Amino acid sequence: MQAIMETLFDIFYLTSVITLGILMASKKQTQKQYRLFGIMAILLGFGDAFHLIPRAFALWTTGLENHAFSLGIGKLITSITMTIFYVILYHVWRMRYHITEKKGLTAIIYILAFLRIILCLCPQNAWTSPAAPLSWGIYRNIPFTIMGILMIILFYKSTRQHHDSSFKNMWLTILLSFGFYIPVVLFADTIPLMGMLMIPKTLAYLWTVWIGYQAMKTNM
Repeated sequence: MQAIMETLFDIFYLTSVITLGILMASKKQTQKQYRLFGIMAILLGFGDAFHLIPRAFALWTTGLENHAFSLGIGKLITSITMTIFYVILYHVWRMRYHITEKKGLTAIIYILAFLRIILCLCPQNAWTSPAAPLSWGIYRNIPFTIMGILMIILFYKSTRQHHDSSFKNMWLTILLSFGFYIPVVLFADTIPLMGMLMIPKTLAYLWTVWIGYQAMKTNM
């Protein structure tokens, strides 16, 4: 039953995110921010596919515990693409609200993204091991979480300052995605049911993409 339900959910999620991304990225007559948003959504979908497809294969065959290598590599790729996702979202924020200054903030975002990727690439993560250390799961998510907090603050303040009803819930989708993700990082190994939080976390990302798509349609 888990294999059926999880696979159906993953197909729905990946198809929705990638399709919406393509629709946004391929609209030449729309604003640059929405094309960039579309590229971001496509990256999200294909990045998550590196983890979700091996996971579905494992569930339908010999079980998750027998596919530690492919699942670990998938998690590594997803971790990197998710980092790039937030860098792109930061530039969407700059374009949408016509931010031309704040070079220091840009530097901070890129430094945090660089640190996150470097930490993800460290062999101490033991991505392909069935007993990867929790400590490195925490280390690599510190700069990532700081990025998320910054994006929450930026979108919360800007949407209210500019009375941007289309993006008014963008900060909330980011908050929810991290709110569901962090407990999984901290407790999923000891409390397996915590892994269920990845479902609402994934839906929060789908909501993020939907907000961008709906805003594009409104402005066409």
